[in-house]
Amino acid sequence: MHDLGAGFGYLMKGQRWVLGHGRWFGFGLLPGLVTLVLYAGALIGLVYGADDLAAWATPFADDWSSPWQGLFRDAFTVLIFALVLFLLVVTFTAVTLLVGQPFYESLSEAVDRAEGGDVPESGPFWRELWISARDSLRILVRVALYGILFFGLGFIPVVGQTVVPAIGFCVSGFFLAEELTAVALQRRRIELRERLRMLRGRRMLTLGFGVPLTLAFLVPVVAVFLMPGAVAGATLLARRLTGETSEGDPARGETSAGEPAPGTAPAAGAPVTPQALNLPPAAG
Repeated sequence: MHDLGAGFGYLMKGQRWVLGHGRWFGFGLLPGLVTLVLYAGALIGLVYGADDLAAWATPFADDWSSPWQGLFRDAFTVLIFALVLFLLVVTFTAVTLLVGQPFYESLSEAVDRAEGGDVPESGPFWRELWISARDSLRILVRVALYGILFFGLGFIPVVGQTVVPAIGFCVSGFFLAEELTAVALQRRRIELRERLRMLRGRRMLTLGFGVPLTLAFLVPVVAVFLMPGAVAGATLLARRLTGETSEGDPARGETSAGEPAPGTAPAAGAPVTPQALNLPPAAG
């Protein structure tokens, strides 16, 4: 449970970071708005064509008597929308990151500089764009396979309407976190396979970051406004995964031992020590 809270803490810290740096927040809205317009058009088309799509995909139900044909095709339509939303949540991030590649790379570097330590720089733009597109395609193939599996399991009574959607949100959150942390981890020359291994090794931390964001991204306008902070928070999470920051609660600025992290004030009433002030111990 601690890792779940810590993952959510990185998401919140990223949002606070961009709100405190308004220029980055403003520019970060533009790629999300472009993607939102494209996706809104696709959803509107799906709404208008849902009945025809259901009839085309289920010709075997043409001769079914009422009300079974209507009930079956209505359930099929609901599952189609669930599958599309599942795919849109993950692909929204991938497409937005591609559209805003130069900006989000710069934003991630700015967060690294603010946190201190080494700041890996991006390579040539076209090379980074190609790697991002290639890795995003690999992730989307995995997501599509999960989506098809969950779509089939959705026909199981009760379980398909309760357990399966919950697992689906966890899977979406995991891959959403991968897409976002890839901005920082790719600058560190960490390949996709290794990134997935790192995220699986800290699964609860990853889900604590990705699942709440997945739920928020179900509201398209919210996704646009959260995207800059999501990239900033994912950069902080990436630093945790690579060991560049210590264990602790990012929302409270603590290390794993519960002590204030470097650069934060000691808690009220705590003894003031040389260690708390980051001073060397007295000689002798």
